[in-house]
Amino acid sequence: MQYRHLGNSGLEVSEIGLGANSFGEPGRRDRAEAADIIHAAIDHGINFIDTSNVYAQGVSEQYIGDALKGRRGEMLIGTKFGSMRRQGPNNFGGSRKFIMRSVEESLQRLQTDYIDVYMIHRPDPRMPMEETLRALDDLVKQGKILYTAGCNFESWRFVDGFWTSKANNLVSFSASQFAYSMMARSAESEMIPACRALGVAVIPYLPLAAGLLSGKISGDGLPPAGTRLAIEQQSSERWITPQNLKIVSLLDNWANERGHSVLELAFAWLLAEPIVSTVIAGASSPEQIQQNASAAEWKITSEERQEVTAILDANPPENAGPYYSTAGYFYEPTADPPKP
Repeated sequence: MQYRHLGNSGLEVSEIGLGANSFGEPGRRDRAEAADIIHAAIDHGINFIDTSNVYAQGVSEQYIGDALKGRRGEMLIGTKFGSMRRQGPNNFGGSRKFIMRSVEESLQRLQTDYIDVYMIHRPDPRMPMEETLRALDDLVKQGKILYTAGCNFESWRFVDGFWTSKANNLVSFSASQFAYSMMARSAESEMIPACRALGVAVIPYLPLAAGLLSGKISGDGLPPAGTRLAIEQQSSERWITPQNLKIVSLLDNWANERGHSVLELAFAWLLAEPIVSTVIAGASSPEQIQQNASAAEWKITSEERQEVTAILDANPPENAGPYYSTAGYFYEPTADPPKP
């Protein structure tokens, strides 16, 4: 496993990160499975895990805390705040009051006294960004968080937040997290150039387009049982189309000619972009962890990346969507009250 700095910060993160949004979800990863996956990730050199205070109503954080007992120093934790967990005022967004409560609740669930990367799950347009940034700066000074990042920001809003922190001598973002893959490239027009200019790391999520680029979708478009595309009908309808299956076939052929798979290409194509620091990928088993970690070993050249990009340009994917998420849990409570 290779490691990269998180933007201009001193934090070194593994090229492949572990996404924990399925931990604790019904029919997905239970406590024991989550622990096995996390321990396998550590054993394969993965040192960054990505979660949120709303994934499985906070159960994802709990499972991570349980799994890292005695091993906290071997894994960097990135978690998020900003989404609604319960009904009522002051239960959503970027206010100081909500942030200060959210971080304490996450620390308790994670069973740790610090969070390595604390991310704004989405910007809160109802209020000045400066209040959010000042609260995060105070948490850094208190040692409760080490670095900050923005997730699901529009490019202009992210740049505004970055320079608001600079203008007020506050801790600035080290990374921007958003959807980015061979099948979803809308960030390339503005967000990725902005990150380059600011020296901020890119953390792609959905690198396999919810599993479309896993190489496991049958020719007739049927996903394997138990996978995200099999469970989530909306994701299946979005990604599994005749045009998208054609693109996957073209990419798979290109990779196979070089002795690799389309899954390996999905990671290699992203990591060939120097501004990318760690690619967030979920896993359903320790075996999948090994597969994801091994995929990072393939290093394609800039010329090969351009060749793949030309294939994508000539065959535009369908339903790529914006690079920032508009998931419903940003606006509606995930539980009332939250699960213990």
